[in-house]
Amino acid sequence: MQQQRLSPGPLLDDRGRLEQAGWATTEIRTYDRARISASRLRIKEWDYYCLISDPASDDAAGPVGLALTVADNGYMGLVGVSWLDLAAGTEVTENKLIPFPLGRMRMPSSADAGDVVVHRGALRVEFRHETRGRRLIVDHPGFDGGRGLSGELLLQQPADDRMVIATPFPRAPKAFYYNQKVNCLPASGTLTVRGVRHEFDAASTFGVLDWGRGVWTYDNTWYWGSASGLHQGARFGFNIGYGFGDTTAASENMLFHDGIAHKLDRVHFHRPHGTYAGGPWRFTSSDSRFEMDFEPIVDRAADVDALVLRSTQHQVFGRYSGHVLLDDGTRLEIENLLGFAEEVRNRW
Repeated sequence: MQQQRLSPGPLLDDRGRLEQAGWATTEIRTYDRARISASRLRIKEWDYYCLISDPASDDAAGPVGLALTVADNGYMGLVGVSWLDLAAGTEVTENKLIPFPLGRMRMPSSADAGDVVVHRGALRVEFRHETRGRRLIVDHPGFDGGRGLSGELLLQQPADDRMVIATPFPRAPKAFYYNQKVNCLPASGTLTVRGVRHEFDAASTFGVLDWGRGVWTYDNTWYWGSASGLHQGARFGFNIGYGFGDTTAASENMLFHDGIAHKLDRVHFHRPHGTYAGGPWRFTSSDSRFEMDFEPIVDRAADVDALVLRSTQHQVFGRYSGHVLLDDGTRLEIENLLGFAEEVRNRW
């Protein structure tokens, strides 16, 4: 089931249906919003960046994280800013809703070209491509009750493999999901949060891009996990998840080691019953190549309720420990790698 590799060509055919389902390690299929045959109210387009800094030195500031979201989801647009103090186990998330953007946010058709620029009042979020990588700019003077968050971060863009998947939906021929996860992006720069300046070093700060375009059915629950960092000096990370669409052609589960992708089969999330951050999670895989425990630190919970649209999110940040097997059978022992695991239900 994991052997359905995508071939070059347009993502959608002339009827607006997914041309091919499967996975790849590059942006091999071309997304064109004009080919979609579903209503503009049903189109979902977003860029989401999450960066985690985990300094190793004892006298350094503890681990922190930043998440930035820009989304045009037809009925509703969203600009989101989250700050995570993982040493203190706290987070602040603020979302600005934009009614009925219907494509006016001009989300790029490629993860590798085109800028995202959104100004809403005093809030400014920009994702800009540069020769060396991606520059994230945020200025949110009203963040956290007027304490403020602003700064710039440069994410280096090595010529690495990434997770790319094209997924259909059963009994919904006009629905599809085209998703890319770009892990292990070294990040540097500065952020000022609540008047405190934070320096980010590319040796200890890594980001992930979640780039999604598609038309979804109304009610879906997904599970997603991600981590990026270092293992014995080499960049290492992974993308795991499931929960919506017809994934018989391919799952989105993939390891990344020193820029090379290693495809996994099914990965199962075992969340503690009745809680998200009150106990450890466990992860197992059908091919026995991904076996992890996950110790939660903080639950970035959000419930965006806009009448017929609702998104209930639990993105739990914490540390992964366990082992993985690369394609050649090499076993990597993972200890306390910072990342996240989430459960999200969307009705939109």
